[in-house]
Amino acid sequence: MSNRAFYLNGSWVNSGESHAVENPWNGALVAEIAVAEAAHVEEAVATAAAAFEVTRKAPPVERAELLTRIADGIAARREDFIATLIAEAGKPVTFASVEVERAEICFRQAAYETAHAPGELLEMGATKPGRNHFGLVRRFPLGVILGITPFNFPLNLVAHKVAPTIATGNTMVLKPALKTPLSALLLAEVLHEAGLPAGQINVTPFGHEHIKQLLTDERIRMLSFTGSVDVGWKLKSEAAKLKVALELGGNAAVVIESDADWRAAIPKVASGAYGYAGQSCISVQRIIVQRGIYEAFRSELVAYIREKIAAGDPSLPSTIVGPMINARARDKVVDWIQDAELAGAKLLTPLKVEGASLLHPVLIENAPGNAAVSCEEAFAPLAVLQRYDTFEEALDIVNDSAFGLQAGVFTPSITKAFQAYGALDVGGVMINQVPTFRVENMPYGGVKDSGFGREGIRYAMEEMTEPRSLVVNLG
Repeated sequence: MSNRAFYLNGSWVNSGESHAVENPWNGALVAEIAVAEAAHVEEAVATAAAAFEVTRKAPPVERAELLTRIADGIAARREDFIATLIAEAGKPVTFASVEVERAEICFRQAAYETAHAPGELLEMGATKPGRNHFGLVRRFPLGVILGITPFNFPLNLVAHKVAPTIATGNTMVLKPALKTPLSALLLAEVLHEAGLPAGQINVTPFGHEHIKQLLTDERIRMLSFTGSVDVGWKLKSEAAKLKVALELGGNAAVVIESDADWRAAIPKVASGAYGYAGQSCISVQRIIVQRGIYEAFRSELVAYIREKIAAGDPSLPSTIVGPMINARARDKVVDWIQDAELAGAKLLTPLKVEGASLLHPVLIENAPGNAAVSCEEAFAPLAVLQRYDTFEEALDIVNDSAFGLQAGVFTPSITKAFQAYGALDVGGVMINQVPTFRVENMPYGGVKDSGFGREGIRYAMEEMTEPRSLVVNLG
């Protein structure tokens, strides 16, 4: 066990309030962290605002060099980050390793984008009043950003806010999830060692009761929130004058066409549904299969789950399904599954719970469309099989959702690929790939209840800046 201070204005600070971080796998106490109190939150905002007067003037080469040093620091402490992710989030070691690699890539990609930030020349002569004028547009940083991150990717989703903040010369008050704050605090150590200007990133775990006042604080210019649907939209309603980016929930679907190499798709679908206990906004939750191959696909998917999708100790390389974040999250989904059974759904894999919060992989068919397992975000190792006849029907099923993050379609047909791209009301369409696929330089975000705005380094940099025109009268 260790006691952890938070990172405020370039120093490590303790407080009179603490929070216990527990291991989801075995319930053991991992650490006691100091929780920022009202005075600390105020100091975090004030020092971030003061730091902005410095960071906004830093030339791109200095920002890029800092970002590269941070990436190097993550690589040097790779094993520390992996161990922390396993301990605080119950993340299986294979997935934890990938998360650390992705976080490193985030900062390297941000360094590249910083050195290649585009501007735009305006053709002022396109209108008669603009003749004899010269114009250009560049993007400028907003100022202090309030960043709020969830428990499920406690390093990489933090990196996706911190890296573009540094790249654009902004500053940030970062509130990591209290369930999993240790990866963010470890990243703060790397930031400090890399030479981050004091106050540019304040990593301050604090309670929800402090958020509302921040949303009306004129020193804060933007809210960047990743988390639950209900909380995200509530915060937006309270942030009347702020620029807001929301990355919220989903119940992602994948379509399996009969002309696809559907057997090759099964490992991707199973991993996308059950990896890290399905605790991803783009975890595969709805598997929509063409009727002609449905029975064969179902049979082979069930066999693959039983043989290849191991559940258990997250420290073992063979584990795909680790624990859910806590027993409360697991119990909610178990209730959903039992309700679906009462409504006529059939379990194709047994409902099995184990230990503090482990739920073994669950596959369901014949679930009603209005059942929670079908229409809500499960955030669990749960997937629902559905049949369809025509491709158009499959696309309609995907769109019959309150969410719209990403969707996957398996087909060799380029015509169907572009048909899906045009018809699906989501933020990203993956062809011959599951919706769980994401790399750091692609725009990532959703529509409908899944939010708005985009992450992905260059796209987050656009969200965190505003265009400013320069027009010169040449006489």
